[in-house]
Amino acid sequence: MNPGAQHPDGPAAQPLRSDAERNRERIIAAARTVFARDGLSASMASVAREAGVGIATMFRRFPTKEELVDAVFSDRMGAYAEAVTVALEDPDPWNGFVGYIEAACAMQAADNGFADVLTMTFPTAKILEQRRNEAYQAMLLLIDRAKATGRLREDFDPSDLVLIHMANAGVVNATGDAAPDAWRRVVALFIQSLETPARGPLPDSPGHEPLYEAMLRAGQGTSAPPSGKSG
Repeated sequence: MNPGAQHPDGPAAQPLRSDAERNRERIIAAARTVFARDGLSASMASVAREAGVGIATMFRRFPTKEELVDAVFSDRMGAYAEAVTVALEDPDPWNGFVGYIEAACAMQAADNGFADVLTMTFPTAKILEQRRNEAYQAMLLLIDRAKATGRLREDFDPSDLVLIHMANAGVVNATGDAAPDAWRRVVALFIQSLETPARGPLPDSPGHEPLYEAMLRAGQGTSAPPSGKSG
């Protein structure tokens, strides 16, 4: 053994850990920029280029795209859950319900990546999905309170919120900077259609399970194929 060599756990190893952490933060910052601009269809390679790191470094820090999505959007999902909490604190349940929909759709409009996140699910993104579930449980109460006022139509189903997010994401992605406020009109149309008196019954809800399957497939569709590691 070379007596001058540092122990692997000693000071000589620290710069490597610091470099790794700097690379991780650089990748997360780059992913926020790329996903906000291009949505979750953006490749891991494009994030690596934005971060100024090699693709091998990218996959050492984030072996899967779901892990990167978790790191990038967990805080944003926390803010989304907080929007539901704020809505529940509104003394007028209908105004709280409407305010939540407007706030959530505004978050989608501000970030193409988050617009996608609300229409997908990522089972291995533990923190993100935990916060999504917390928001969902609070939303159930929000819906019940709005219905109790008599202003939210009785046949409104929690899965309808997912459909609203899917529709809004489509509008945001399609209009882009050509018509950046188009989503506001669409959301207003949705909200006005939800208030009683209803003009007629709605078609059957697709239900939770089919929509979860659709969100799961959409999330899986954003993952880079194995060949992406060499791209």
